[in-house]
Amino acid sequence: MVMNISRKIEKVVVLGGGSAGLIAALTVKKMLPELKVEVVHSVELGVIGVGEGTTAAFPRHFFEYLKMDPMGFYLGAEPVWKMGIHFKWGPQTQGFYYSFQHEYKSRWPEMSRNTGFYCTEQTPWLGIASACMAHNKVFPRKPDGSPHFHKGHAFHIENIKLIGWLTGECRRAGVEFTEGKVSRVERGAEGVEFLELEDGRQVAGDLFVDASGFRSELLGRTMGEEYISFEKSLFCDHAVIAGWPRTTEPVQPYTVAETMDAGWCWRIDHEHWINRGYVYSSRFISDEDALAEFRRKNPKLANEPRVVRFKSGRYKRQWVGNVVGIGNAVGFVEPLEATALQVICVESSTLADTLKDSLCEPTPSLIDLYNRYNSRQWDDIRDFLSIHYAFNRRLDTPFWRACQEETDIAGAAEIVRFYQENGPSLVADAVLFDPTNSFGLEGYLAMLVGQGVPHGKPWSPPPAEAKVWRDRLAAYGQHGARGYSAEECLSLIRAGKIKFS
Repeated sequence: MVMNISRKIEKVVVLGGGSAGLIAALTVKKMLPELKVEVVHSVELGVIGVGEGTTAAFPRHFFEYLKMDPMGFYLGAEPVWKMGIHFKWGPQTQGFYYSFQHEYKSRWPEMSRNTGFYCTEQTPWLGIASACMAHNKVFPRKPDGSPHFHKGHAFHIENIKLIGWLTGECRRAGVEFTEGKVSRVERGAEGVEFLELEDGRQVAGDLFVDASGFRSELLGRTMGEEYISFEKSLFCDHAVIAGWPRTTEPVQPYTVAETMDAGWCWRIDHEHWINRGYVYSSRFISDEDALAEFRRKNPKLANEPRVVRFKSGRYKRQWVGNVVGIGNAVGFVEPLEATALQVICVESSTLADTLKDSLCEPTPSLIDLYNRYNSRQWDDIRDFLSIHYAFNRRLDTPFWRACQEETDIAGAAEIVRFYQENGPSLVADAVLFDPTNSFGLEGYLAMLVGQGVPHGKPWSPPPAEAKVWRDRLAAYGQHGARGYSAEECLSLIRAGKIKFS
C-alpha cells in the first residue's frame, strides 16, 4: 500500500528523547525554524548511559551544517577527541592505526606510488595523524608551538552528557517537549494520525519521526515495514559492557578494537571513565563464557557488566507515509566503526534538506530518493564491516574460521576483487565508490592493507624510495611525539586559550 503526504507539513512530532530523537528534532528545528517540532518522551525509559564513539561526520553535522558553537559543545558535552581507531587486528603484533586523515591514499612527491604500496607489517604509522595516535597525542604542534586543531577528528562522548547538551540546545532552538508514555498509536489514511499517551492526552502532527530505538514503534510496529537482516554478513548479536574510573592512565585519543575469541572488544576513553565492551556471537560463545573472557581481559572493571542483545539489519524503507524512522528505529549494525551517531546525523540532515527543498510538501519522488539514499548508507556500512571479519586472521578460533569461510561481503565483493588483483591502486576510487560512501577507498585500503590481505601487485621500492620512506616515517614519529595530549588540549579550552573560527 502506497501512502503519500497530501497536506503541507507544519508540525513534526518526534517519538523518543534519546540521541536519535534529539538530533533529529534539533536538526529540523534549526534548519526549518518555522516548523513546530515536539518531542514525546518518557523519563521512565531512562538513558542508555554508555560511552559512544563518533566519526568525523558528527562534528561536520553540528559545526558546519548546523553552524553551532564548538565551545558550547565542548563545555556542555565534555567530549574528548577521537582521531581514529587502533585495530588490534590482522597479522601485526601491534595492530594498525586507521585515522580520519587520507594516509593510505596519499602520494609523496618523491615516491612513484601511493603510500598503501609501501606498507609492511613493520610500518608503525603512515602520517602525522596516525603517528600522533601512536604517541597518545591528539593534535600536532604548529611552528609557533600551538596545537593545530584540524578537522580530521571525531569524539568520544558519554551518552548522558550528550543527551544533556542536546536537550538544552533543543529547548534554546524552540523545540517543545511532552513527557509521557505512548499507550496507543492511531492509524489513518496517510500513516499515523496521533499518539495517545497513558493519561489520555493525544499528540497529533503532520509528520511523525520514529526515534523509539529498537522498538521501532511507528515504522516497524505500526506501519509494518519489511525488515532486512544482515545476519549473513555480520554474525555478532550480543555485547557485554562495563568499565572503570580513570586513574593514572593517559587518555587514548582513539577507539581500540581488539580481536577476541568470538568477536571483538572496544575501548572508549573519556576524561574520567574508560568504557569497555565485548561484541560477540551467541552462536559461538555463551553469555557466561563471554563475560569470563571479558573479565580476564579487563581486570579493572569497576561496575557490574551488563549484556545487550541486538540484531543487525534495517527496514526496507525509512520513510513510509507520514512516518520517518531515525537511528535504531530504522536499523542497527554493530558498533565496529562507531557509525550509530553518524547515521542519525545523515538521516536527520537528509530529512531537513528534503523538507526545505519541497517547501514542506514532500513529493513521492523525493521520498523515494530519501529511501534510496539512506538504504544505501546502511548497506555501505554492512559491506565495509563485513571485510573486517572476512579477512581478520589474528586468532584461529571457531568464530574467526567461520567468519573467513562464511561471511557474505555483499556489495564489497567488487572492491575486494579489484584490490586482490591490483593492490592498493587509486584507480578504483572514482569508479567503484559512490560519492555518498562515507568510508571510500581510504577506509577500504586501511582495512585491507592493515589486515595484510595479499594482492597481485606487491611492490619492492628501489633503495632511494626506501630511504625516503624510512626518513619520512621517522619525521612523522617526531611530530607525533611532540603533539598535544587530550589532557593538554582540554586544559587550553577551559582556560579560554583556544578560539574556534
